[in-house]
Amino acid sequence: MLDNNFSSEQLTLLCADLAQLRLIADLTLAPTMPYFAEKPYPIGRCREIRDEVFTLLQAQLPHTNKPGLSLLKGLIAQGNPLQKAWGSLRDEYFQNAFIIGPWYIDVSNDTVNANKPRVEILPLATSNFTPIKDFTQFVKIARNYWKVEVYRNDVCPALAPYMPLLCVGDNGTSWLGAANDDMLNIAINSQFTQSKAILKVLPSPPKEIIQRWQSLLLNFTHDPLLITKGDAIIFCDEYSKKLQHPDLAHRDAAVIAYSSLPKSV
Repeated sequence: MLDNNFSSEQLTLLCADLAQLRLIADLTLAPTMPYFAEKPYPIGRCREIRDEVFTLLQAQLPHTNKPGLSLLKGLIAQGNPLQKAWGSLRDEYFQNAFIIGPWYIDVSNDTVNANKPRVEILPLATSNFTPIKDFTQFVKIARNYWKVEVYRNDVCPALAPYMPLLCVGDNGTSWLGAANDDMLNIAINSQFTQSKAILKVLPSPPKEIIQRWQSLLLNFTHDPLLITKGDAIIFCDEYSKKLQHPDLAHRDAAVIAYSSLPKSV
């Protein structure tokens, strides 16, 4: 049976095989997404790269004879699933990675600094990779990592219990945050008390940002989650009373409403 605690030689083999898959992923992704926020690929593409490598692994692991991937296959055979993970890396970055057994595997390690190695494998216990615990932590990382200002979501207050944040970039474009499963679960599992807490401390967006959203939302009169006026904190209280148990239909409606919006305004 393979030992979960790989030797340095085994880690080198696994890194080499994953780096080869990463190169294959780059050939697929780089032509279709050459820039992110005016920065060249792979900057800012950790989720897309992680997901593409995951797809390649699903295809190759069942019949691989490569030494590094065979180690990964052995871990999975022992009952350690290869899990996609998203969270905080040292409270400096948001990062998409894999977790398997006791290991943190990052196949997009160069998406903040392109001079870093593509692949990094660390013991999970010492990786400083952790789930995001609340919106306060998210806001702290977002401000520094994305170089954005973060305001309370007063532009779609009926959506704010699920997505209480409005991020505004240096160029004035803005978007709601955060619509991934991890952050939605923080809102829902707290019965929206986490959303209410961050809404209480964040400032309202600048008037020109609100006006830009108001003009956009004239095109979305069919969706009450986008156009209903009111106070975001009051909506948190209403949802927490009405949705004592997680309401998947209401959650899905919120995600659909968000997905109908442009990526930025």
